[in-house]
Amino acid sequence: MKIPTAVEKKQLWEDYAAGRPARVPLRWNLNPRIILLDPALNPEGWGFAEYYRDPFVTLRVQARFQEYLATTLSRTCDFQSQLPAEWSFRVDCQNIYDAAYFGATPQFEPGQVPATTPPYTLEQVDDFLARDFSQPLENPWIKERLQFHAALVRELKTFVYQGRSGQVAPLLFGFDGPLTVATDLFGTDLFLFLAMEPEKSQRLLQTIAQACLTRNQALARLFNHPVRTESAYLADDSIQLISPAMYEELVMPVHAFWYDQSSTSTVANRRRSIHLCGDATRHFPLIAKHLGVSAFDTGFPVDHGALRRALGPAVEISGGPRVAILERGTPVACAAATRDILGSGIKTGRRFILQEANNLPPCVPLVNLAAVYETCLEYGSHSSGF
Repeated sequence: MKIPTAVEKKQLWEDYAAGRPARVPLRWNLNPRIILLDPALNPEGWGFAEYYRDPFVTLRVQARFQEYLATTLSRTCDFQSQLPAEWSFRVDCQNIYDAAYFGATPQFEPGQVPATTPPYTLEQVDDFLARDFSQPLENPWIKERLQFHAALVRELKTFVYQGRSGQVAPLLFGFDGPLTVATDLFGTDLFLFLAMEPEKSQRLLQTIAQACLTRNQALARLFNHPVRTESAYLADDSIQLISPAMYEELVMPVHAFWYDQSSTSTVANRRRSIHLCGDATRHFPLIAKHLGVSAFDTGFPVDHGALRRALGPAVEISGGPRVAILERGTPVACAAATRDILGSGIKTGRRFILQEANNLPPCVPLVNLAAVYETCLEYGSHSSGF
């Protein structure tokens, strides 16, 4: 099957943004772990410890990652196939940035992404609530990451890869969500705490959200970026572990606070998106209705047809085959899973983006990814009855 040209891919994304794509677009969500944890792409054997601390390694891994997207993965999705005019670099903290900010120690195990373990117990909740989070630039971990940012800028003065240098992005953070961060900090006992002490639990979630907002705003000011953006993004994977009633009572008000304070978006203008992995789709109608979220980035498990019927045709849904099939299945199985999703009714409204569910792991066979793309090209048309 003929792969679309760079011009055709660009036009597809422009048409999608305008609400009139001819077919479903396909993207892969991924990060430099696919380089670091794949021996074929990382012959030096660098680990995340070196990547986290050594600017020489960071620049090379990130440039190699961008090269891989353009020269290899672009053949399996609607990525552009040209190398960028210059590389883009950043301080990559993976998913530990919120926990590390609050005092968790980064851990680097061989063959794994960085992780943390809960640094606090429930007996320390009151002490945590009494802490002063008003000076984020004095936070030891932020200071260390700012120093690493400066080290990347210095290293870049002599860096060239494939005839290109690049730019280091400002040190800015998102937010992985109040419940997820609270779980990172206090462990799974937190869910007993939610039931036993709901008022204090919500204070804890609000304190975490406010502290992260203050941190993000301070960094934005430091790098001359807008403190509030026009659109808003949030993640909170741990809400899959609670009921809709508990979500609505304890967590949703904190999510509303985040959207309201981090951006100029409103419930009415619906310039809000969220990432939720896991079995969280029971919360999506509440989130769409009460928070004005119009774009849901999903993981697994998801009944795509049922989700489309629940949310309606105007809401963007991103999702696709679960990563276990992509990683260990056959091209035939990957194609079948993709065909099932595209035929589920998810295409109604032309607001569906096909991707993995969720985040592409290292060492996925390219033939499996190609099978998904070929199926998308064949069955993803919005003019067909499939």
